[in-house]
Amino acid sequence: MAAEPFLSYLSLEKNYSEHTVKAYRKDIEAFAEFCAKEYEVESIEKVGYTLIRSWIVQLVDSGISNRSTNRKIASLKAYYKFLLRVGDIKVNPLAKHKALKTSKKIEIPFSETEMQNVLSQIAYDEGFEGARDKLMVELLYATGIRRAELINLKTQAIDLHSKTMKVLGKRNKERIVPLLPSTVALLKAYFKERELLEDQHDEQHVFLLKSGHKIYETLVYRVINKYLGRVSSKVKKSPHILRHTFATHLLNQGADLNSVKELLGHSSLASTQVYTHNSIAELKKVHSAAHPRSK
Repeated sequence: MAAEPFLSYLSLEKNYSEHTVKAYRKDIEAFAEFCAKEYEVESIEKVGYTLIRSWIVQLVDSGISNRSTNRKIASLKAYYKFLLRVGDIKVNPLAKHKALKTSKKIEIPFSETEMQNVLSQIAYDEGFEGARDKLMVELLYATGIRRAELINLKTQAIDLHSKTMKVLGKRNKERIVPLLPSTVALLKAYFKERELLEDQHDEQHVFLLKSGHKIYETLVYRVINKYLGRVSSKVKKSPHILRHTFATHLLNQGADLNSVKELLGHSSLASTQVYTHNSIAELKKVHSAAHPRSK
């Protein structure tokens, strides 16, 4: 595939995750397939904006959201920017392209009561899998780590003595995250169960299947939906909503934005400010209830 040097550049120089590089590959291959099928164009390296616009129209007509379409076009734009940089093309056909308008997506976090219930009131499965699943929910909520960071968490990154954890984030950026006493207790309980696994297991990664292999994405979603579904009627239940909940609850309790930014591993405050929407809503309630003029 002609895009291989670009994909290697993303992986080796930009330190993009394997998941992200796969997404870029998929988008570029989808456009190449469209060009070959609809216009009998075998090389996408030197196409013009008119052809790309035809693909955009087809994507929108197929019912794909503007947000998803924008992501696909962003992949193409990055590819052409790379080709321009290495001298393979003279003009980026997407240089003046404007992204499609998207509606602002508001994600509703879980309430403090829902999180208290899922971690203290409901019963988890017995044995290894129950201990793992409860730790999974606790860790996502108590530290705000990303799904991929949870899956790839290493045993050597956890220091139970100092109650800290090293997290390898996006673009291999490392951060230290403090662990709550409740998290430490669940980690100890899980590691005890893990030692009892009969099969040889992956010593490197924290979260494992009963077979001893590292967990996978679908399992994380399944666990979150299974247990949060018992305490919440919210439609969207995902690892990212737990990350969102972590940030919102910290801000509601008075944590400053910079501290939350560091804990989340964001490179800029702009990314963290997304989470202030719900904390502002909470402040409005407090303000309205407490201010004399609201009576």
